[in-house]
Amino acid sequence: MALSFLSRRPAVTSLILGAMAACGFAPLQWWWLTLACVAGWMWIVRQAPSQKAALWWGWAFGVGHFTINNNWFQHAFDFQDKMPPVLGYAAPLALAFYLAVYPALAAGVAWRARGAKADAGFVLAFAAAWIVSEWLRSVMFTGYAWDPLSVIWVPVQPVALLAAWVGTYALSGLTVLLAGALLLIPRRPAPLGVALAGVAALLVAQWMSYRYLATAATVSPDHPVVRVVQPNVPQDARGESDTEMMLAKLSELSGKPGRAPRLIVWPEGVIRDFLEDGYPDYVYPTDPAFLRWRMARLLGPRDTLLTGGTALQFDAAGNAVMATNSVFAVGPDARLGKERYDKAHLVPYGEYLPIPWLLKPLGLARLVPGAMDFAEGPGPRALEVSGFGVVGIQICYEIIFSGRVVDRTKRPRMIFNPSNDAWFGKWGPPQHLAQARMRAIEEGLPVIRATPNGISAVIAADGALIGAVPHEQAGAIEVPLPAAAPPTLFSRMGNWLAAIVAVLLGGTAIAIRRRAR
Repeated sequence: MALSFLSRRPAVTSLILGAMAACGFAPLQWWWLTLACVAGWMWIVRQAPSQKAALWWGWAFGVGHFTINNNWFQHAFDFQDKMPPVLGYAAPLALAFYLAVYPALAAGVAWRARGAKADAGFVLAFAAAWIVSEWLRSVMFTGYAWDPLSVIWVPVQPVALLAAWVGTYALSGLTVLLAGALLLIPRRPAPLGVALAGVAALLVAQWMSYRYLATAATVSPDHPVVRVVQPNVPQDARGESDTEMMLAKLSELSGKPGRAPRLIVWPEGVIRDFLEDGYPDYVYPTDPAFLRWRMARLLGPRDTLLTGGTALQFDAAGNAVMATNSVFAVGPDARLGKERYDKAHLVPYGEYLPIPWLLKPLGLARLVPGAMDFAEGPGPRALEVSGFGVVGIQICYEIIFSGRVVDRTKRPRMIFNPSNDAWFGKWGPPQHLAQARMRAIEEGLPVIRATPNGISAVIAADGALIGAVPHEQAGAIEVPLPAAAPPTLFSRMGNWLAAIVAVLLGGTAIAIRRRAR
């Protein structure tokens, strides 16, 4: 009865199911609703009279899903006069029109594999197609990997830990497989029930083993600690002359030196004045050596400060032409580390304006204020931080890209993810945090997040939250530096695992269909 109801207005029902499925992600985390909605949508797709209809209903599901899921996107338009805030209300819908292409592709491919009934071949093909479409979403047109389906499992840690073995995109496909299994239970209740019980037992055993590893280590009194600082300064309170106010808040929350060496981390977007020496005098609002000294006086002799900042690039005539969104290490001697990290995966329309020859004459600008676009860095890199080992860096948005956050030739002991989530409204920060937790699970590495107004967090290598400062609150977290787990299968193979799982699922679907003929 319920399934027949879904097929009466398939396009509208798909749109509604897609919107409801977005409630499985943070902040609501109703993962069970997402499973039910995906299952209902899969039933609708299987009933489609043609592949064109399946594509259309898949697109409708995507429009509903991504409009609700990316509703926070509107808030980003509130901070740039050249981009009127009213455009922000259309932006999530416009983005959803594009992103919906990917679930439409998955639906179209799965429809081709359908049988006379809602059989296993259809479900397997849907799962395989979803893996491919979600991966494509992460790479096409620089990629927009926000909230892959598997992120709904972050609050269900035994399931989320599967990402250490297969990665995010493959786990998304397995999530579609589970949703499809709900359609098959009425036909094969006994074997499916046994299979699901066995999978549940394996997940619990896996979770218990991770918990044992996490609690087995002992921490000595002089074990290094990490201190995460969240000043709670909103985006519109930060201007070009805010150094005094910002330094006062950051200094107050940075604590005092103690017996243990401290790695103090400050967010992205809080230090606007330049830290590097050697620029032409005209670019400096304050002396960089004096600014570094003010930071260094907060440090003990074995402490280090990691902070977001900006570096400049100049042409032959000495004119500043490009900037980089960077991370610097400041030591107790007020000197910068030998290397800095420059953000590689920039946000289109945020940190650079695509096709400027067309958009600038229309009066449009990127959302981050300033005259210069940002330049791309070389990609995932790790910095040697004295006393703390190798630290991987991923700035803000970069952390959402599965398989592209760690330098495979130089495995770090942790990942530092400074971010500026003040652009992201109410829904964006908890979604961003959930994706950072998935990266910790995949790579088997702790992730340290510092943001201006939340959510800052220390994340263990199994994705568990060790500590967090809530959204729009000032505070600091100081905890022993979490240990890295042994390299995971995903950390060794990356998204080749997604390809392998997709091929296995798709190959099995083809075999089942041929056997049924």
